[in-house]
Amino acid sequence: MRTHNNPFSLPTLYEALERLRLSEESSAGSIPPPPPPAISPRASTSDAHLIKLFNLMTSEEYVSEFREIISKTTSREHLLKIVSLLTSDSDYFLEIVRNMYGSIHVQKLLGMSDDMDALLYAAILHRLYDIMTDKYASYVAIRAMLVLDTMEKFIMYDHVLYYAPDIARDQYGCIALNVVITDVDDSHYRKLLLDFVSRNALCLSNHPSGNFVVQHVLKLYDSRCTYNIAFSLLGHCVDLSFKKYGSYIVEKLLDAEESMDVVVMELLECDEDRLMRLARNGFGNFVVFKALRVTQEINRFDLFSGLVQKLMPLRHLLVRSYGSNIAKLLESCSITLQDGKEVYPSSFI
Repeated sequence: MRTHNNPFSLPTLYEALERLRLSEESSAGSIPPPPPPAISPRASTSDAHLIKLFNLMTSEEYVSEFREIISKTTSREHLLKIVSLLTSDSDYFLEIVRNMYGSIHVQKLLGMSDDMDALLYAAILHRLYDIMTDKYASYVAIRAMLVLDTMEKFIMYDHVLYYAPDIARDQYGCIALNVVITDVDDSHYRKLLLDFVSRNALCLSNHPSGNFVVQHVLKLYDSRCTYNIAFSLLGHCVDLSFKKYGSYIVEKLLDAEESMDVVVMELLECDEDRLMRLARNGFGNFVVFKALRVTQEINRFDLFSGLVQKLMPLRHLLVRSYGSNIAKLLESCSITLQDGKEVYPSSFI
């Protein structure tokens, strides 16, 4: 049999895996090989093929060797055998794609051939929730949605929608879902994803991870979705404004014409004591200040004057608080008295 100096350019998968090994040469300054990594309980640790493939896919030491396999393999049959072994056990596959290098390598395998894509697609779909909620594995699912054929892509979108409530409330899942929402290239599924966020805007806005999905969707400036989110948050904008991330969402609603009225009207309807507490709050002051500034800039002086009239009598309470920026804006209005009524200079009318 012909011998090969490169253990990764052999004619068959199993021969390649048998010859794939950590350096055993005893030379000065050599580093002893690390112990075999833990793999899925369902994949026997005595299986040398699985262990060696795990090392190839997940170890920084073998990054260049993996590139060589991808670039120099003349027959895709060898890579197909690697992918077949890689996807032979769902727990084993999941552990590989949860590894940073494993995720990168599997992403490179996607899109290389229909046969390999079929195996990888089935493995990803089987564990889609686990993959979408992992820091590194999620990039594999996102890559698959970009390169797979339309039917497989749509099936993955269906699964994402099914798991969306839990994915959106996961610390890594919310990031992956935002990418999917941005990249989805079908108008029907884009609408379904935006509708999901709109319907669930209240619970997502109050969640430490889910709020990032609402923020992200509002940044897309989809007028229909923005209006629907505002409608879902109707009556809850003041409560959200007292919270760090909730205040970010309310500020974004103030940026859009479709939703600005909802926020300002809620501020006007709350009692003076609560509005003052909001204006003095470390997060709420930004909402109140923005409401004043936006209504003034777009010449909605009906709303602007309403806010000023509620805040002006208590402006002295804002000076030495987080609301000092609001106090300065109020002072600049130079409200005067005429016939016992507060009026504004002509520049504010």
